[in-house]
Amino acid sequence: MTLKTVVFGTGAVGGYFGARLAAAGHDVGFIARGANLAALQRDGLRIISPKGDLHLPRVRASDDPAAFGAADIVLFCVKLYDTEESARRLAPLTGPDTAIVSLQNGVDSEERIAAIVGQRHVAGGLAYIFAQIDGPGVIRHNNQIHKLIVGELDKPRSDRLAAFVSACTASGFDAELSADINHAIWSKFVFLASLAATTGLTRQPIGPILADDEMRPLLRDAIAEAVAVAAAKGIKLAPDAVDRAMAFGATLPPASKASLAFDLDKGNRIEIEGLSGAIVRLGRQSNVPTPVHRAVYAALKPFANGRPAGV
Repeated sequence: MTLKTVVFGTGAVGGYFGARLAAAGHDVGFIARGANLAALQRDGLRIISPKGDLHLPRVRASDDPAAFGAADIVLFCVKLYDTEESARRLAPLTGPDTAIVSLQNGVDSEERIAAIVGQRHVAGGLAYIFAQIDGPGVIRHNNQIHKLIVGELDKPRSDRLAAFVSACTASGFDAELSADINHAIWSKFVFLASLAATTGLTRQPIGPILADDEMRPLLRDAIAEAVAVAAAKGIKLAPDAVDRAMAFGATLPPASKASLAFDLDKGNRIEIEGLSGAIVRLGRQSNVPTPVHRAVYAALKPFANGRPAGV
């Protein structure tokens, strides 16, 4: 079965999975802007990956959602700070049974999108991949992990997402249909937000952080705070969730950083509000102390909109 998929926000995550689907013969459109859009239209999309390099010399790319029409699946991959603005542009892509699957980094993206497009169109998702934009139209995938997990927000499964998972696995990457996508999103978020916090604050990748007697406990404490906030929100993670997250971190290439840290290095806007900022806010609502994330949020908040002048 061929699915029509549109990647809304063709960065490293959406570009990678969209390219794999397109290479397998699926109808894929890419929404991008600026230099990245120009490169996609001129040179196509290139993937550099230990799972196999890929060059699609011609792709359908535009900055206008109306150029594609209604899709079966929309992979919603914009930065957290662009959520509402981008969601308001989804109408041309949304048919009666379109699933808008958020692959964003936060834990409240789905409700923010649903407030604009309607709950029945929104599904949850998460991506396990370490990738970055190497240059306009070029994505570098940095390790062996390339997996999507998707799920309906209000029921165990659906035909539309089951078909998408089948298309993903047939396209050469891992995919899973989750019966409890909120649990899956939080399971990833507690590590991702903490990795972003520590790699952003220290300007160090995961390897040096885990090797250092001061930075390693900082990461562990950040994870523990996020797990405590999840519990207060009714998300019951495994009793050894902190140990599991630390063990997962140890499996990553030593040079791995969160995307927030890459953006911070480049002077770009960063997702601090939706990561440590969200943990601080949710912790405050539930009377859960979050001293590590509070310190990180205070330190990185001045860079939320990019590098301040003179810094």
